[in-house]
Amino acid sequence: MRRRIEVDPDLDPVVLPTSVLNEIFAHAREVAPEECCGLITGGDDARYQHVVRCRNDMTLWHRRDAETYPRDGTQGFYMNEQDYLRADEEALARGERVTCVYHSHVECGAYFSEMDQDFASQELFPFPDADHLVVAVTAGKVVDQVLFRREPGADRFGGRPVAHGLR
Repeated sequence: MRRRIEVDPDLDPVVLPTSVLNEIFAHAREVAPEECCGLITGGDDARYQHVVRCRNDMTLWHRRDAETYPRDGTQGFYMNEQDYLRADEEALARGERVTCVYHSHVECGAYFSEMDQDFASQELFPFPDADHLVVAVTAGKVVDQVLFRREPGADRFGGRPVAHGLR
């Protein structure tokens, strides 16, 4: 059974451009109390370049079928398929790829939940090599952010602190 993954302070921090983080933080604050979700695209030389906001369809799915989708957008995210397919196509046209999936947790910490791990590990997940950024929003403010990266040769993720870089 999976357990949620917290930040490992012994791992080296991952540096993300301040402009990328600011865009994600704004997205998270704007949609709270629901979770935000989206993608970051980039290339080999600059992994985190462009933020692409995606719609969180979890509440929509919950309203259609609450038994199958017991959580709404305040408790999880279901990334809009058209949004992520368009983002992937646009990234490829620029010579980039999806390098990170991001979402927020509202009124709780920045950890990689059991549900997050199940989502990222499913066989048909469209971005298996992507990192995962979780942003914690409490009382309308971003209070933490952690990047989760699949450990080489393993079916588990490690949580790394995030540092702000210029750009």
